[in-house]
Amino acid sequence: MATIVGEALLSETLKLLLDLASQEVVKFIRGRKVSDTLLTRLESSCLTLSKVLNDAEEKEITDTTVKRWLDGLKDAVYHAEDLLDEIATEGLRCQVEADFVTSTSKVRNFISTSFDRSGRKLESKIQEVLDKLEYLASQTNAIGLREGVEGRSSQRVPTTSLVDPETIIYGRDDDENAIVNLLLSNDVASNNHSAGVIPIVGMGGVGKTTLARKIYNNQKIIEHFSLKEWVCVSEEFDVPKITKKILEAFSPQKHDNTDFNKIQTELKDYLMGKKFLLILDDVWNDKHDDWALLSIPFKYGASGSRIIVTTRNESVALIMRPIQIFNLNKLSEEDCWLLFANHAFENGKSNAYPELKRIGKEIIKKCDGLPLAAKALGCLLHSKLDVEEWNKILKSEIWSLPNNGGNILPALRISYYYLPSHLKRCFAYCSIFLKDYLFKKEELVQLWMGEGFMQQHNNNEEMEVIGVEYFLDLVSRSLLQRSNGSKLHFLMHDLVHDLAKSVSGKFYFRLEGDNTNNIIDKTRHLSYLRTTYDTPEKFNDLCKAKNLRTFISLGMKEDNENKVEFYLTNKVPHDLLLKLRFLRVLSLSHYCNIELPESIGDFKHLRYLDVSFTKIERLPESTCMLLNLQTLNLSGCKFLVKLPKNMRNLINLRHLYISGTSIKNMPIHMGRLQCLQTLTKFVVGKDIGF
Repeated sequence: MATIVGEALLSETLKLLLDLASQEVVKFIRGRKVSDTLLTRLESSCLTLSKVLNDAEEKEITDTTVKRWLDGLKDAVYHAEDLLDEIATEGLRCQVEADFVTSTSKVRNFISTSFDRSGRKLESKIQEVLDKLEYLASQTNAIGLREGVEGRSSQRVPTTSLVDPETIIYGRDDDENAIVNLLLSNDVASNNHSAGVIPIVGMGGVGKTTLARKIYNNQKIIEHFSLKEWVCVSEEFDVPKITKKILEAFSPQKHDNTDFNKIQTELKDYLMGKKFLLILDDVWNDKHDDWALLSIPFKYGASGSRIIVTTRNESVALIMRPIQIFNLNKLSEEDCWLLFANHAFENGKSNAYPELKRIGKEIIKKCDGLPLAAKALGCLLHSKLDVEEWNKILKSEIWSLPNNGGNILPALRISYYYLPSHLKRCFAYCSIFLKDYLFKKEELVQLWMGEGFMQQHNNNEEMEVIGVEYFLDLVSRSLLQRSNGSKLHFLMHDLVHDLAKSVSGKFYFRLEGDNTNNIIDKTRHLSYLRTTYDTPEKFNDLCKAKNLRTFISLGMKEDNENKVEFYLTNKVPHDLLLKLRFLRVLSLSHYCNIELPESIGDFKHLRYLDVSFTKIERLPESTCMLLNLQTLNLSGCKFLVKLPKNMRNLINLRHLYISGTSIKNMPIHMGRLQCLQTLTKFVVGKDIGF
């Protein structure tokens, strides 16, 4: 699938470049005697490019030449952003060194001195960016791009009524009743297993998890089973890990054992003689031996115990010697319409809009009976009463695009394609997470802030408020969803995650297995799953991504809960990362051996720094030179006893997490951090000035 994110990054940054004339930065540029011709040419190139963006985004879906052109433009715009950020940061540094005196002359003089001192010539930097933009602008006619093509509507969807769209489920009553009756029956042979297995089999997006959740919360089921729990399995089928997840789900006690024999024995003892219901959601593994080993403790439960398994593959169901396999069919066209209408119209009332109803019925035929697709399109069209908007979606070329062997539904592609640009890049950013990765709203919003995704229309708008609005908008469109097991955590449906990965393109990269050699110079955002020992070989090709903005180590929730220890090669913080001077987000949490280098202060673009739950003992004093830093997470750093003395310099710091540290007192003048919104604790010192 073509990467359809042109407008997502480009429109906002080009707008920023066009607005340069109104900023102090341009006054400084002219003060440096940079030619006005350069500025005029820069403005002209940006205008030309912005006029053809809509047409380019339309055409890149099917035209690989346009796709390559847009990738080149995105890369050039990233470089332009970095240059602007560098100039603005020097202005911040001037403010701090001048003790918050912000006269125009001092800002200009300091920036001038700083650039000269480091040997960088501003004019050559602007010229380099300009050359790239002018070259791309000169190609627009050759590749057939037109000016003035109308963009898509960016009307935001109200979030109030659709935050929990699964409260109304259509077309599954018969399936629910049949499975509930089977669960309640004690007359069903279960092949000598005390726990009879009932697989729900169906393609992605057909509603297997939704049906299982409905059954799990059925009042008859609640009353019938003394124990019931839900465990998400997903693609990695590690028998010891899954066994421990099941044990921890059923048993309220803490289980610190890592020995598989002891874990399995504990689960057997806990289930002994009890009638239980276990939901194993999203199972992929079809190896008989793995299932046989996992299922041993289940045989000790009381007669009538049941296991529901959701899976896309019937081969998975067959190895479990099930009581009965439920093949979940697609929704009928009528049920699909009801689901779509419930999301597209206020209270599902479509009769007041006969023309929209007619078009909607045609759209539903293309959803092929998949509720995920119907819901996503209904959310997309919610409260939009323009016939032309509905016709655009009905007649979109995206329906006929080849799938290239992927699982991405055309309806989901359209749902993404018609997102406003500010949501597109927030959505694409979620591709850095693993499938089934649980994240919190505040965590994701602060990452978006660090990347500069928030559009502030005036200085009174808080970035966090804007970010939460973006987040809830994606929830309302069914592109993010609340986790079944936690009110605080969210995740992506597998197919939605596939979509995010496909649209994020070559600028986003997840380090997995031996794919490190696929890192390229255009890579800007990188994440990977922590392992017990992350050796130098894992990061061999990281140096290729010299313009990297994001470096995030991820861990699964159960690893954190079980206090697994992780170690990272010193080559990363003390060698590789120091070459990545454009980093904006850096997360090295949960590594036992992390020490930040003294040169951490050179990361002038850094907005988000997370070294939580490490054994770090001190922060380098140069940390206080991170003038753009917005989030500093030191939670759980129990060996950390003090903060750097010049913390007052971090004038953009908004969130400081220090719970679980051993900090004895705060540095003086913390009151100067006027942007601070989160401070998890404050230790009052005894000296004057606190």
